[in-house]
Amino acid sequence: MMPSTNKELAKIFKSMSNIYQYMGGEERFRALAYQKVARVLNNLPEDVSVYIQNDTVEDIPGVGEGIADKIREFIKSGKIKKYEELKKTVPVDLLEMMEITGFGPQSLKRIHEELKIKTKEQLIDALQKGTISKVKGFGKKKVENMLHGLKLHKTIEERILLWQALEIGDKILKEFKSIKEVHQTELAGSIRRGKETIGDIDVLVSAFEKDRKKIVSTFISFPFVKEVLAKGDTKASVIIKDDNRQVDLRIVEEDEWGAAMIYFTGSKEHNIRLRTIAKERGFRISEYGLFDVKTNKLIAGKTEKDIYEFLGFQWMPPEMREDKGELGLAAKRKIPELVCLEDMKGDMQMHSTWSDGEMDIEELAKFVLKNYPYEYIVLTDHSQAVKVAGGMNEKEFSKQIKAIRQVNKKLGKEFLKAGAEVDIKADGTLDLKDELLKELDWVCASIHYGLKNDNTERIIAACQNPYVNCIGHPSGRLIGKRDAYPVNWKKIFQVAKQTHTAFEINCQPDRMDLNDELTKQAKESVVKLVISTDSHQKMNFSFIRLGITIARRAWCQKKDILNTYNWKNIEAFVKLKRKTVK
Repeated sequence: MMPSTNKELAKIFKSMSNIYQYMGGEERFRALAYQKVARVLNNLPEDVSVYIQNDTVEDIPGVGEGIADKIREFIKSGKIKKYEELKKTVPVDLLEMMEITGFGPQSLKRIHEELKIKTKEQLIDALQKGTISKVKGFGKKKVENMLHGLKLHKTIEERILLWQALEIGDKILKEFKSIKEVHQTELAGSIRRGKETIGDIDVLVSAFEKDRKKIVSTFISFPFVKEVLAKGDTKASVIIKDDNRQVDLRIVEEDEWGAAMIYFTGSKEHNIRLRTIAKERGFRISEYGLFDVKTNKLIAGKTEKDIYEFLGFQWMPPEMREDKGELGLAAKRKIPELVCLEDMKGDMQMHSTWSDGEMDIEELAKFVLKNYPYEYIVLTDHSQAVKVAGGMNEKEFSKQIKAIRQVNKKLGKEFLKAGAEVDIKADGTLDLKDELLKELDWVCASIHYGLKNDNTERIIAACQNPYVNCIGHPSGRLIGKRDAYPVNWKKIFQVAKQTHTAFEINCQPDRMDLNDELTKQAKESVVKLVISTDSHQKMNFSFIRLGITIARRAWCQKKDILNTYNWKNIEAFVKLKRKTVK
């Protein structure tokens, strides 16, 4: 989990970036610099103070002399003087809304100057009352888009992204596992089922009754606890400092563990279905166990498997428990063996310093080799249309192919594959010529512009290109920020199947795209899937965990995910497409 100092600094630098964007003009370059540093700090594995102690703070990507001085100032005093001065010149509270679609810096500036609005609350009130429409340039459509942006953003205001929840959850589990009186501890609720956004975080612990009081006291004293909401003999609730999120603890006996895990994992719909079936058979299920209704005798409760098996069901992974037919499959003992992290043989999308990544090619390859058991990775830097990401033209890609081959020679193995994330233009043609694409090992085609349009034909056209192997972040959505574009998925997946085009499960926390529902639709359409982290920094490679979760929620098996295969199989997939589509 990101060190708290890094998080505080990243928040300040992101705010400074917003201020400079608001100021506009030449300040936009400063805005980009602070935005980059905020992103880097968010992904820095060690506390930034370690870099200061080692006098290596300027080795952090994007950190020059000026920003390094500000980091040192913050570590020493807890403040940055320049930031404190900047805050006095702009409506800082209002600038937080720049994260919301439709609330650009110039729009906020005009609203502030003409209506004297200074806070988010005042702006929302003005939108709802129609006052904003009196400002020039804020017509009906513009106001509707702003209101829709607020509605989207509410998703991640009330809940947090799965990745944030997992980081918090892992930190909490680590603390519990250090308590000798704790026998077992796991995350439950929607986080265990892998929902893309999470409300409260549920933690289950098993322990002896005599140790419960000590465990509760230790829990509410954890260093990251901000406020204690409730505490009792078997449960407690707190608000933690990270994202002001509520964490609920429940302590059970070891003999109740399985029943409690089923009960607190859910989903609600799954549990209702299970309880109904149990009742029809003369049993009662609660968080304490499975009981005979007539005798009140405990039948099972120690493990989830015991309870499911007694009721005639095969145990099923928590990601499947959404009452979408999983109990019917379990009754027939046809629960599939879902894909898991250990099945992955490679990562199929990532970026280097040749476009908008933060590692050069050799550094990237060595980092992955050292930290992940992959047989291959595919470098997919951006094509020229994505100027903001430093996209490359054909000549630059040709140079990069040679650079990749040189790195592989140094490594003594064909580990790094040459690829590209090529832009799909508005007319469905690609941003790179076929002559270049056919020289690449793997081509991922993505849409980065025209995100509100029906892009059905645009995606289909890309699928029909013989050199496009995969469609990247296919729906274009950003959770809490941007809707998926409206397309005919049935038609798209039909063409993808015919043309042997894979579809990506993009693991970026705010993308998770395809989502679980579309992933299941693709699987049922016999379309191959690829799980890719779309990494830009070292820490991004761990996002693979999210892609696996999406695939499991879609009931995917190893055979459905292309990068569970070795590279020879992927080469065969590429050749099959080129042979099929001419």
